[in-house]
Amino acid sequence: MWIATNLGTILISLFLVLIVSGIITSLVKDKKKGKSSCGCSCEHCKMCCACKKLN
Repeated sequence: MWIATNLGTILISLFLVLIVSGIITSLVKDKKKGKSSCGCSCEHCKMCCACKKLN
């Protein structure tokens, strides 16, 4: 009974969890490959030194 009345909420929640987990997986893979999260070169970035310290 409870599942039937809340099926829409459950399905939307599962869908959102899948999307968020896919995004996190993609970010982790990119980080392991050494790709920048901002997508541009770091030569002219004001936070360049901070990014290098975090890696």
